[in-house]
Amino acid sequence: MTKTGYCNGSDMLLYVGGKAVGHCTTHTVTINSETKDRAVKPVASAPLSAGLWKNKGVTGMSVTISAEGLCFYEETENGYKQVLAVIAEGQSVEVKCMERGNTDKPYLTGKFVVASLERTDPAQDDATYSISLENDGVVTFDETAITDTTPAS
Repeated sequence: MTKTGYCNGSDMLLYVGGKAVGHCTTHTVTINSETKDRAVKPVASAPLSAGLWKNKGVTGMSVTISAEGLCFYEETENGYKQVLAVIAEGQSVEVKCMERGNTDKPYLTGKFVVASLERTDPAQDDATYSISLENDGVVTFDETAITDTTPAS
């Protein structure tokens, strides 16, 4: 089946430790560049305003992923209980982001630590959980693993 139109967020999956995050309602991937300003004196022949412009350099990169889900008693994937076991180990875990139907080719792969795990249990409503993950070392990206719906020219 050819995908067209807007990307459906339900097609994008988050895997922690080899299993999808279960009953996930949303996940967010944030890629950050740490930058440094470089102000240099322009060449002598440059106009006076040339010295006002700064260059930028990337000095570091990081990825944070947050996810929210519903607590489900019969969870078969990674729900609150399973992520609780991961955070209790205090170790990095492999994380992958991929498109449904293309699970053998993730667009993001790396080791992450579970930075936080939160559960909310409101009266007479669904119990929810949220997790926050931070990269532990190099994260690999493969933009070719995301369906390209750009029309051919």
